[in-house]
Amino acid sequence: MERYFDDFKKHLMYERNVSEHTLRNYMSDLEQFYNHLCPPDEHNNRRDIEIRDIDNITIREWMASLYGLKKKKTSIARKLATLRTFFKFMCREGILDLNPARLVTSPRLEKKLPNYLTIEEAIRFIEMPDLETPLGKRDRAILEMLYGTGVRVSELVGMNLNDIDFENRSVRVRGKGRKERIVPFGEHARKAMELYLGVRGTFLLHAPEAERDPLAVFYNYQGTRITTRSVGRMIDKYIKECSDIHHISPHSLRHSFATHLLNAGADLRSIQELLGHARLSTTQQYTHVSQDKLIEVYDKAHPKA
Repeated sequence: MERYFDDFKKHLMYERNVSEHTLRNYMSDLEQFYNHLCPPDEHNNRRDIEIRDIDNITIREWMASLYGLKKKKTSIARKLATLRTFFKFMCREGILDLNPARLVTSPRLEKKLPNYLTIEEAIRFIEMPDLETPLGKRDRAILEMLYGTGVRVSELVGMNLNDIDFENRSVRVRGKGRKERIVPFGEHARKAMELYLGVRGTFLLHAPEAERDPLAVFYNYQGTRITTRSVGRMIDKYIKECSDIHHISPHSLRHSFATHLLNAGADLRSIQELLGHARLSTTQQYTHVSQDKLIEVYDKAHPKA
């Protein structure tokens, strides 16, 4: 089994070009499945299992054990999706004739509408950082770029200086599967970025030489490329300082970006391109949070409203 896992890992890395985060999730899910099938003994030895002996019943038993451990439905659904992808690869390679995971039904998930800010809340939240300090200038630039471009936090922390085109006010973004797209940003984001770039060098003063990343746009206080976790902590800090805004996460600025564009009349296909969604159905979640606006437009525009 382990050699098949290694082949699958190479497939994900070199053919699918998945991110490191996605790769870790895939391999972690497979390792958990393997531990369920062949738990190691006290000497860390395992009995091996023939991959052709794994059927839909085997997979359902594992899912039942996950339910027994009180795992979330979203987590169980992701693990099943991992198995489907793995066995699909095994079929492509001629190891299996049928994908046993396709016969297993995924847990029914509740559809949650994305949390988003009103325009007034978004502006107030973004303007919270203190522009008299280098850290405040950095935080303001991060918030302006998240809201001004709708990029994922993982995409923002991966930005390099040569990705930003100030003349055309656009940025090259590397999304899921290493797919690239060009996203515009507004004047407010441009001004915040230029203000931050004026103090960006101060973050590098105490950075260890071996850990410096001169191409990175955003740095943490240690002078190394900022991480998604650091951005999350930064946003949590401002949430605590803003008593009436408490229902958001780093991803909420992306949701706000899409919702405000849709409410202003942008078409769904354009928003899909800006967000880097592979499927239009993913972008359509924003139509649910814009029903009030759609009804308002209908009432004003339809002759029989």
